[in-house]
Amino acid sequence: MLKRFLFPVILVLLAYGFWISPDFKEIAAGIALFLFGMVCLEEGFKAFTGGTLESLLRVSTSRSWKSVTFGMTATTLMQSSSLVSLITLSFVSAEMITLAAGIGIIMGANIGTTTGAWLIAGFGLKVDIGAYAMPAIVFGVILFMQKSKTLKGLGYVLLGIGFLFLGIHYMKSGFEVFQSGVNLAQYALPGLVGVLLFTLIGMVVTVIMQSSHATLLVIIAALATGQVSYENALALAIGANLGTTITTVMGGLAANLSGKRLAVAHVVFNVITAVVAISFINQFIWLVDHMAAWMGINDDNYLLKLALFHTLFNLLGVLLLWPFLYKLEAALIRYINFVPAGSEQPLYLYPDALETPSTSVGAVRKEVQHLFDNAYGLLAHGISLRRAVIDSDESLADAVKYTRRIMPLDLDDAYENKIKSLHSAIVAFIGEAQTRELTREATEELYVLRQASRSIVEATKAMKHMHKNLSRYGVSSQLAVREQYDTMRLQIAKLLRELRDILKHPENVTSLSLDALTLAQEKSSQQLMDSLDELIRSRHIQAQVATSVMNDESYVMELAKHLIKAARALLIDPDMRSSQTLALDSQEIESLAKAQNG
Repeated sequence: MLKRFLFPVILVLLAYGFWISPDFKEIAAGIALFLFGMVCLEEGFKAFTGGTLESLLRVSTSRSWKSVTFGMTATTLMQSSSLVSLITLSFVSAEMITLAAGIGIIMGANIGTTTGAWLIAGFGLKVDIGAYAMPAIVFGVILFMQKSKTLKGLGYVLLGIGFLFLGIHYMKSGFEVFQSGVNLAQYALPGLVGVLLFTLIGMVVTVIMQSSHATLLVIIAALATGQVSYENALALAIGANLGTTITTVMGGLAANLSGKRLAVAHVVFNVITAVVAISFINQFIWLVDHMAAWMGINDDNYLLKLALFHTLFNLLGVLLLWPFLYKLEAALIRYINFVPAGSEQPLYLYPDALETPSTSVGAVRKEVQHLFDNAYGLLAHGISLRRAVIDSDESLADAVKYTRRIMPLDLDDAYENKIKSLHSAIVAFIGEAQTRELTREATEELYVLRQASRSIVEATKAMKHMHKNLSRYGVSSQLAVREQYDTMRLQIAKLLRELRDILKHPENVTSLSLDALTLAQEKSSQQLMDSLDELIRSRHIQAQVATSVMNDESYVMELAKHLIKAARALLIDPDMRSSQTLALDSQEIESLAKAQNG
């Protein structure tokens, strides 16, 4: 809603600015080129996120100081805190890194983004930076037109650098021309009122431009030409920091619960940092003056002093919150507990997860596990056992034997709402992911996970078919019939408990252990068929009922086959899947089951 309102307002204000001041065009063009350069840089670095960045992110977040260092280094190299925040949000939401690690990266990114101010203040406005822009753009276009993904990504990076330089050049010259006609310095406000007003202005400008780097460029260019006072420029820099939280919040709205917690953490960090900076701004000015003198920065070099101030108050924010990093994580987990409307809603398939192959695969894997969990509950109720019974150490044989009634279930409705809708969302998400640039490994893994999702759906369909007869014969007064259905219920219950246990401890699961589970199902099926044959021969069960038992046992085997197939996709490591072949095929498993049943 806010975006929809701001867009026409910004267009009208720009048109009015162009009409009343032709010199404003050059400043606006500089900002536009700078922002476009940021977009090109982000696109360029995304070309290198097919594995290297993700792998580096995972190994660089085991300790809090590593997380902060990674965020600082990555943002310094990319000059894009938004890209680093986006990838971090994706990884935290996909639960590939912890919330504490994500907060550490965000904190480091705030320090890393201050390097942009140093580059612009110390280099960008003192050198004819426009001369370096043209070669970068020329080489960038040549590389961008190549077919190689790496060369295309490098081309984007060079284009980004070129347009950044060009934007700085036009901003610098635009403010110099603008200064001769308008003097904004006359509107400078001293004291706390001025600090609060210009903090608000800096925040609004950053929200509009969606880039704190662009806001800092405007501040530094305006300060260099005397359009704003030094004190007001400091307040604008604080506001630029606050404005970046809006971008993260907007990204967090489309993320899952973990992503929302990270967005809240970013807001908390930046708000606390801003409050401290505003409250002690006079002390900061004193500290900057003394440190500038120690570093050899001239008293009248307000550009570098602004860059130093920007670094100091962000660094102080990190130092203040670092000791409370894990307490902040615990508080967010405890108090931020948004519950989606209905468990059938996707929990991990948010738009930002599509940004990289690793986060796409991670999100789908988590969502298939969510689908498996939904099916687990539905199947437990389908055999008239509470989920808590299967999850406990209680005797399943006793629980089945002493069942007094079959749970009334609308399996068609449960299937539509909890299984089919979620499966459709997974298929749609994978389809969208396949329109992006994926690695071969990611493409193969998404195919395996889609098949796993389909297997879970087929397992629940088998339960739908079986449940009709179970409702009829499960509490039959005829003992022989009831025992056959109790045997099938027990077979499914044992399978669910086994799968629950291996999902909790997946580290030791192999294809052989899953084959053993399949063998156990085959043995149970053959034992039931042997028992049924004996009941038919002794005329303890009618042929019509026996046919129903046979059909339902085939549904039980189909259910087991699909659940184990899904477990294989979720539990066997992709790198090991090709080297772990099935020890036994279906005929061998059937023969072995017959031999063991003797």
